[in-house]
Amino acid sequence: MSDAAKNIEQSLSDTAARLIKAREEIGKIIFGQDFVIDQTLITLMSGGHILLIGVPGVAKTLLVETLAQVLGLSSNRIQCTPDLMPADVLGAEVLEEDETGRRSFRFIKGPVFTQFLMADEINRASPRTQSALLQAMQEHEVSVSGQPHALPEPFHVLATQNPIEQEGTYPLPEAQLDRFMMQIDVDYPSADAERQVLLATTTGKKEAISAIMNKSDVLATQSLVRDMPIGEKVVDAILTLVRRGRPGPDAPDIVNEYVTWAPGPRGSQGLMLASRAKALLDKREAPSIDDVIELAEPVLKHRMALNFKAGANGVGVTDIIQALCEGL
Repeated sequence: MSDAAKNIEQSLSDTAARLIKAREEIGKIIFGQDFVIDQTLITLMSGGHILLIGVPGVAKTLLVETLAQVLGLSSNRIQCTPDLMPADVLGAEVLEEDETGRRSFRFIKGPVFTQFLMADEINRASPRTQSALLQAMQEHEVSVSGQPHALPEPFHVLATQNPIEQEGTYPLPEAQLDRFMMQIDVDYPSADAERQVLLATTTGKKEAISAIMNKSDVLATQSLVRDMPIGEKVVDAILTLVRRGRPGPDAPDIVNEYVTWAPGPRGSQGLMLASRAKALLDKREAPSIDDVIELAEPVLKHRMALNFKAGANGVGVTDIIQALCEGL
């Protein structure tokens, strides 16, 4: 084995060990959500944004706060409401006057200028405010009064939605949904996990956690994920899976019958990066087709829309994705 190959192998091993330690540290606070923690870490190490779907009280906010602490990154939280304005998120220019009477504009940064931005109940914000996040999520910069302002690196949006109460909400448009690498469903904890929650949160004792990584570690891991090798068969599986989901002559009957909106190239990109990150988290040097199949649902389901016929026949997005994965 060459020295370069040995260095890469050692780098992969060291990074995987650090990620596993971070996962264990997060697990001290977040009980019974191992799958959610893994998917969140996979998304972040891929450089993506996350949409967390879950009922109130299942630790979505606590997960974001814990992640920021363990990864050693700064974080801000915005509570989305219908009267939240773009300036409340991005910031604004204010007119100031100095001691000589000279007036000038000064830009005051909004909460988006952080490494972790939690947008709580994002679908309660107006479309105008939701669209203010589009440039930030895609380009990692915002424009205010025609002037671009770079955001900190790394920059991640972790948005939450309540799947039950939809009154007074503004559904996210397809363009914004596509900016999220994964939709992660946060379910109720198991009985054993809920017992742990009760015992840990109803006393005066609080579990202390440590920062396992820092900004440099996170950026280095994201770079390493992009440099990981990936086999041609895995690439072909990703392309086959995503392209099968688009209605057309080559699509399965179930897709042509029920799908109205299908994943674009960002779906393929997200699946490629997420598969690499999962392999790294599992201490493997390259992803497999099994990784693609496991990650297909969280990466693709928010990038697909079904017609009324699907609802009438009880067909869901999960059923479509499972059909797409057959034979890979």
